[in-house]
Amino acid sequence: MLGKLFKKQIIPNKSTNKDEISIERIKQISEKYYRDGDFFCSEAVVKTIRDEFELDVSDDAIAMASSFPVGVGGAECICGAVVGGSMAIGMVFGRTKAKDKSVQKSMSLSKELHDTFKERNKTLCCRILTKGMKKGDKEHMKQCIRFTGEVAADTARIMAREMNLKIID
Repeated sequence: MLGKLFKKQIIPNKSTNKDEISIERIKQISEKYYRDGDFFCSEAVVKTIRDEFELDVSDDAIAMASSFPVGVGGAECICGAVVGGSMAIGMVFGRTKAKDKSVQKSMSLSKELHDTFKERNKTLCCRILTKGMKKGDKEHMKQCIRFTGEVAADTARIMAREMNLKIID
């Protein structure tokens, strides 16, 4: 539905000096941030996308992502990695001015990310995704590291496509 709203290409509100991007590198970096305990899922995705796309966005974006791990602040609702990916999409394609129609592009791309995750994992609910797991145990960590990497990679693919960047792997 949202895709039908676009008659012309919407130019991102943030640009990059890069002309190519490594999806595998983005996946690995975001997974490492989570695995090493440097950042939780949403934070790892936002930081990795910001850094690897060389976006002129302050660390405040990473701080904003700090409220979403473990399904929104521990509520075990929507997967924090997906929220982080949507935030990263918004950093580039979101609006900063009232009534700017670019919000539709950002929403459409975020829905694409949502649908990709849901197709792969059947749900976005952290509580269901981690059912039967103890938070912080090996099984839980392995799964959430994987989700973080996959979402960062999916986000990067979507953004690279929309920004006309070459994917080198």
